[in-house]
Amino acid sequence: MNDSEVERQIDQMVRFIKQEAEEKANEIGVSAEEEFNIEKLQLLETEKARIRKEYERREGQIDVKKKIEFSKQLNESRLKVLQARENAVQTIVKEAHHTLTGISNDKKQYKALLADLLAQAVYKLSEPSALLKLREADLPLADDAISSARQKYKQVFGSEAPGVSVDKQSFLPPGPKAGDSDEFASCCGGVSVASGDGKIICANTLDERLRIAYEQNLPAIRATLFGEDAPVRA
Repeated sequence: MNDSEVERQIDQMVRFIKQEAEEKANEIGVSAEEEFNIEKLQLLETEKARIRKEYERREGQIDVKKKIEFSKQLNESRLKVLQARENAVQTIVKEAHHTLTGISNDKKQYKALLADLLAQAVYKLSEPSALLKLREADLPLADDAISSARQKYKQVFGSEAPGVSVDKQSFLPPGPKAGDSDEFASCCGGVSVASGDGKIICANTLDERLRIAYEQNLPAIRATLFGEDAPVRA
């Protein structure tokens, strides 16, 4: 074998080796790309799952916040409605109280009212003697009121009324004045009757009667103003 033949064989071997190397390199490249694509896809899916989970978590937090805010606003609205309704009721009570302040201006009518209130209070007290307390301004009406009350007591209850004396040392609060903000510091009129020992007291003032009427008729007042399904104040 001469040199040219040897060189030709060597070239053939080189080409063969080179071809195998290229084929192997291609196989490795394809395999590497497949592994890369698989790994990339796995990473992508993992990241998608993480992002989806994070989104769901945040979405859940937002839903909770929305529900809390809605509940808060709903409660605030209910409280505002309740407060507005309560203010409306109190406005009526104040108007009624304002009306009571003028009852004592008609002395004849007021004296008859004092007699009725006194007879009722004495009967409710059910004591052998009673001490009458009224406003200092009503003191001139006391004797006539007691006399009329005794007559009414006998007519209504069929028996003699207990003895009634007038407390001239202490009095009920005076009538309200314009601009007074404290209704409890004044009295629109009426009577307060105590037992002889002072341990039992029956307040039958106009203010007390208004308070009782308010408490007893509050459900009916609310129903009239706001309907039967109006909520009750807590």
